[in-house]
Formats: sequence, structure tokens, C-alpha cells
Amino acid sequence: MRTRIFVWVSLLAVGCSGPQKQGERLPSVQTGTVEAYGESRMLEFPGRVKAAQEVNLGFKVAGTLQRFLVAEGEAVRQGQVLVELDPRDYRLQLEAVEAEYRRIKAQAERIMALHADGAATDDDYDKARYGLQQIEAKYRNCKNQLADTELRAPFDGFVQRHLLDRGTVVGAGMPVVSLISGGAPEVEINIPGSEYVRRDEFAGFEGTFDFWPDRKIPLTLLSISPKANANQLYTVRLGIAPHTDPMPAPGMNTMVGITFRPSEESRNGIPATALFADGQQSCVWLLNADSTVSKRAVQVLHLHSDGTAVVGPQLTAGERIVTAGVHSLHEGQKVAPMTDASTTNVGGLL
Repeated sequence: MRTRIFVWVSLLAVGCSGPQKQGERLPSVQTGTVEAYGESRMLEFPGRVKAAQEVNLGFKVAGTLQRFLVAEGEAVRQGQVLVELDPRDYRLQLEAVEAEYRRIKAQAERIMALHADGAATDDDYDKARYGLQQIEAKYRNCKNQLADTELRAPFDGFVQRHLLDRGTVVGAGMPVVSLISGGAPEVEINIPGSEYVRRDEFAGFEGTFDFWPDRKIPLTLLSISPKANANQLYTVRLGIAPHTDPMPAPGMNTMVGITFRPSEESRNGIPATALFADGQQSCVWLLNADSTVSKRAVQVLHLHSDGTAVVGPQLTAGERIVTAGVHSLHEGQKVAPMTDASTTNVGGLL
């Protein structure tokens, strides 16, 4: 009886260890296409329109705000008076110094004339000359202080807002009025370090705005900050062409697209999930025409935060590779590539 049981189990074992059945299910894998990296590649970043110049203006001298000559939002020209201080004390000071200047000037001229006739010593001449220079400098300073009681626009623009009220006693340098330039504004975006190191590959910039959704406005690069901010982002300033109509206004939001110049060397982009390690070498599974896979070593040049791996010329654009399930395959294994989900069968439930 025991012998019969042993023979029956042995026959079952032999039957199970036979050749693979023809209908056995193949492992399903997700696949993707190798794409040439750098060709028509674009990244988008949120940005904000800013005035080319925005300053908070203050007086060089202290005093009492007498009056504002321009309203908030009003257009102004370079050199136009915006705000005035009470000039009374500075005018009195100038009158006193002017009288002293005229007295010293008359004395110095008499001494210089006597020195020319030999009737005054060289010491008297030097005292008169240097005393005149000193009072002239003091006189010019008082004239400048009186002129500085008027705050003038340093450029053409618009008054953004008044920062203080009339009658306020202000110190020298205290901001009084905010002014923005009236020329073409700028766009400011922030890019991560992974794109900052590739700044030499930037080929062009364009912005899209809510008020003009079907048009892309070309932008020009003005500067890129060489130092990251507190968020480890680098600030990029972009210019808008002066003839743009309608012109975006400061404060508007925008999306800025950056196009990259193709690299001179052959590079390809693949999903980082397609990579696996074989010893010290990075590899991918190439999907052959007969649905088998073959291993190919690649050189990884960059790994980006968007999940893209940039590899060297070991791959060719258009080749199919396995992008998921790469760690469970072996050389020459036959697989069942997963088909792309239908747009009418979301989730693949049907």
C-alpha cells in the first residue's frame, strides 16, 4: 500500500515539473518610449509681474510735511515735485549764511587787493582765501538744504501710495511716498537648483496671462540671481517688450515657459523607474519585437525632480523600454506589455 502511494505522488511530481504550458500567463509590464532629451523641451513656472523700478522716496533733510502735490495713482514725470516740507527754517538759515558770506567775501577781496600791492602779509592772504572757501561751501550747503525740502521724482512713473500724512514730522531718509516706474514692467520667477545649473541651455521665455489666454507673450532674460533665497530657489528677472498691447500691469500673475536648447551630445529622457542596478552599472530592459526583454547598460547623466532620468546615447529615441516591474525580470524573458488606458474607459474597469 505504501508503495502505491509513493508511485502516485511521484507521477504527480513528474507531471508538474514538465515543460511550461503554452497558455501560461506572462508577467505584465508597463512600457514607455525613449524620447530625445532637449528637443522642444519646456518647463513652466509661476511668476508675477513687477514694476521695473519701485522705490520708497524720502527727504534728505528733516522737517514737517507741508503738502502732497500729486495724488495716489497719478502719473508723474522725472524731476516733478511730489511732496514739500515746510521750508521756513531752512530759508531763514540760508538768509543768515548768505549775509555772512557777503561780509566775508568783501573782507577777503580787500585783503587780496592789499596783498597784490604788497600791503598785506602772506598769512593774511591765506586766512582770507581759506575763510572765503569755507563760507562758500557753507552757503552752497544751505542752498542745497532749502532745495531738498522739495521731493522730486527720480524717473517717469506713477505714485503708488502716500506713506505718511500731511503735517507729520519726518526725519532725513524716512520713506514718504512710494513710486513705480511707468515703462515696461518685468516678470519675476523662481527656479530650483536643478534648473539653475542648466541655465546655459535656456533658449527662450514666454508668458501667458489670464486676460489673454490664447496668446503667448515673448520675454527676454534680464538677470538670474547667483544666490538662492531662503526657499533654495533662484530668482529670474524677465523683460516684457515695450510695444506689448495690452501691457500686463504690476501685480498680475503669469505662467512662464522656458524652452531649452538641445545639447550637442546625444541625450535621451526616460522615466527614472525604468532604471535598475546590475552591479555597478545602471541598466534598462529593452522591449524587443517578439515581446522579450534584453538588458542594456546606460550612462545616467542627470536625475530630475520631475521623475525624468537623462541618459547618454546608449538608447535611441523611439525604442520601447520597460518602465515598471523591472526588478522581477531576467534576460530573454517574454512579457505582456500593458496597453494604454482608453480615454473612454477611465481606470480600466471595463
